[in-house]
Amino acid sequence: MNENGKTQRISETDVQRQLAICQEIKKRWEGRPGGPSLACVQTFGCQQNVADSQRIMGMLQEMGCGFTQDPYQADIILINTCAIRENAEKKVFGVVGQLVHVKEKNPDAVICLCGCMAQQEVVAERIRRSYRHVDLVFGPQALWKFPELLYGVLTGGGRAFSIASERGAIAEGLPVIRESGVKAWVSIMYGCNNFCSYCIVPYVRGRERSRKPADILSEVRGLVEEGFREITLLGQNVNSYGKDLEEPVDFAGLLREIDKIPGSYLIRFMTSHPKDAGEELFRAMTECPHVAKQLHLPVQSGSSRVLKAMNRGYTREQYLEKVRLARAAMPDLILTSDIIIGFPGETEEEAMETVSLIEEVRYDALFTFIYSPRPGTPAAKLPDPASRGEKQVWFDKLLDAQNRISAELHRAYVGQTVRVLIDGESGDAAWPLSSRTQGGRLVHLKGDTTLTGQYANVKITDSNTWALFGEIE
Repeated sequence: MNENGKTQRISETDVQRQLAICQEIKKRWEGRPGGPSLACVQTFGCQQNVADSQRIMGMLQEMGCGFTQDPYQADIILINTCAIRENAEKKVFGVVGQLVHVKEKNPDAVICLCGCMAQQEVVAERIRRSYRHVDLVFGPQALWKFPELLYGVLTGGGRAFSIASERGAIAEGLPVIRESGVKAWVSIMYGCNNFCSYCIVPYVRGRERSRKPADILSEVRGLVEEGFREITLLGQNVNSYGKDLEEPVDFAGLLREIDKIPGSYLIRFMTSHPKDAGEELFRAMTECPHVAKQLHLPVQSGSSRVLKAMNRGYTREQYLEKVRLARAAMPDLILTSDIIIGFPGETEEEAMETVSLIEEVRYDALFTFIYSPRPGTPAAKLPDPASRGEKQVWFDKLLDAQNRISAELHRAYVGQTVRVLIDGESGDAAWPLSSRTQGGRLVHLKGDTTLTGQYANVKITDSNTWALFGEIE
C-alpha cells in the first residue's frame, strides 16, 4: 500500500523494463566460455517463499540461465530465506558462511540473499559486516526489481542492499517456472495486517495487498489449461483478501469465481485466520466442487489468556465454535492447525489447555513449534520464566496426544476406497508413489512413476501416524 492506504501496482512499463534488463544480462552472458550461465536457487520456509523463488527462477531463465543444485557449478547462487524461527535463521547463516568457499573458487560468482530474513536491518547489517562474499541482499518487497539490482552488481556497481521499509506493491506479468506439472502455487495477496505479537511477517512482507480478481482468474485458468491438477491459493490471511480493492471481492466470492473455471482440478488455500473465517467461507467451500474440503485453521494456543497475549483476536470458545460451524457444513472436513508451545509467560496449566483443545478438536494433523523469539516483535520483550526444558516436556505431551489422534484417524481409513491425485515419487522403494486425498492426506502407493499427474481410486490397506498406504484399484 502507499501512504493513502491504496495498494501500489507496478506499472506494465516498469515490469517490461525489468524484462528488458533480463535481455541485457542475457547478452552479456552469451558466448561466454564454458557454456550458458547456471543459477543455484535454494529456498527456505513457507509456500510463499517457494512461489517467490519460482518467479525469481523465471527471471533468471529470461536472463539465459540454466539451473543446477551444485553451488560450485553456479554463476549465480541465490538463497531465499525465512525469518519465522531462530533455527531457520541459524541454518541460513550456516549455508551462507559455507559459500565463502564457492567465492574463493569462482570470484566472479554472484551470491544473493533474499526473502524475509534479508528484509531485517539487523540481518542485512550482519551480512554487510561479516559475510562480505555476499554481493546482493534484497527483501520480498523488492523481488520484482531483481533484474535491475543484479544488473547493477554485474556492471561494477559493487555490493547492493535493497531492504528499505516499503509499503509493498503488486507486480503482474513476471515470468515464473513451475517445478512441477501437477501442483502450482498462486499468490492471491501479499503481506499481513494482523500483527500477532510473536510474528515478524508484517514487518518484513509489508501490509496486506490483494491482486485483482481478473489477474488471479487468468493465472488459474492458464494453469488448468496447462494440465495442472492441484492449485493452492496463498496469502498470510486469505480471509482478508479483497479488502483493499476498489471494488471489493471477498475470499468466498473469489473461490466461487475460480470454481466456475471448467476442468479437472482441485483448489486448496492457506492460510485461513480463525478470526475472519466464518459461515460464508464454509458455505462457499461446501458449494464449490473444485474446492477441497480441507481447512488449515491455525489456533496457536488453547488458552484464551495466551491467545489475547498473542493478539490473535479470538478466544478458545470462539475458535471451537468456528470448528463446529465448519464441520456442520462439511462433515467430511479434514482439519489441520499450527500450535506454539511455550509462549512467554505461558504456564504448564495453560499449555495443558492446548493439549485438551486438540483432544476435543481431534485434528488430522498439526504443525507444532516451541516458541522462538523474533527480535523486533512485542513478544520478544515479554518476561519468559519457563525454562526450555519445561517447555520441551509440555511439547512432548502435545506431540504424544496428536500422534495418537492422527494414528487413530488414519487407522479408520483402512479398508476404504478413496480417490487420490498421484503427485510424485515418495522416495520409498517399497512404496514408490506419493499421492494425496482430496483432504490432503498423504497416501503411499505401489506403481510406475508414469502415473504421476493422474487420479486413481485406491483401497487403503495400512496406515501409521503420518501416512496411509494403498493399492490402486
